[in-house]
Amino acid sequence: MRIAAILLALLPAPVMAQAYQCTLPHSITPIRPVAPDGPVRKLPVTGYTLAASWSPDYCKTSGDTRSMQCSRRNGRFGFILHGLWPEALGGPAPQWCASAPLPSQEVVRRNLCMTPSTGLLVHEWLKHGTCMTGKPEKYFNVSAILWRSVRWPDADLLSRRKDLTVGDLRKAFVTSNPAWKPEYVGVDLSRTGWLREVRLCYGKDFMPRRCSRAQFGPSDKASLKIWRGL
Repeated sequence: MRIAAILLALLPAPVMAQAYQCTLPHSITPIRPVAPDGPVRKLPVTGYTLAASWSPDYCKTSGDTRSMQCSRRNGRFGFILHGLWPEALGGPAPQWCASAPLPSQEVVRRNLCMTPSTGLLVHEWLKHGTCMTGKPEKYFNVSAILWRSVRWPDADLLSRRKDLTVGDLRKAFVTSNPAWKPEYVGVDLSRTGWLREVRLCYGKDFMPRRCSRAQFGPSDKASLKIWRGL
């Protein structure tokens, strides 16, 4: 993955992104394999999606109060990295390309302020990362470089805007990231219009590109609600 030179064109961001006061736990949960939640698909990779979950909404809807992400014992989180996903041309994405190796405790711990869940880190590596590289540390290093190359808009401030739309969120993201265009920014909402994720679309060369219809999500005119919970 020759991305270092390409990423120099993208603006740097604070290391912690929107992890508020994150502190690492003294110990992490054991690293175990996870059962596939779908079929094996070994397909050529033609692009990538960087998926960022809006943590307050996840913690509200899941009922999770004990995890690192939701308990507030280790910090308060806004956008977190859900994962870096390889995409295929015009069809289902590659997934579950291998069942080993598992990431080491050191690799998992190093990424917990970006993705504050051991289980999610392992899941994303096995489901998506194994279709990109044979080394967990390489997958997470690339994910971290991309994650830190963007500036996240203040979703808490946006949530207070009257008649907020999906287009307002895309515009705020592009204002913070001049290398991006609104058509490169996908949004995922709940059925009742609450923000769940922002999905950033990249080409195979790791440069921002236009999202597919499936990646893009609702139109700019769609109403948007953002649960603060912070």
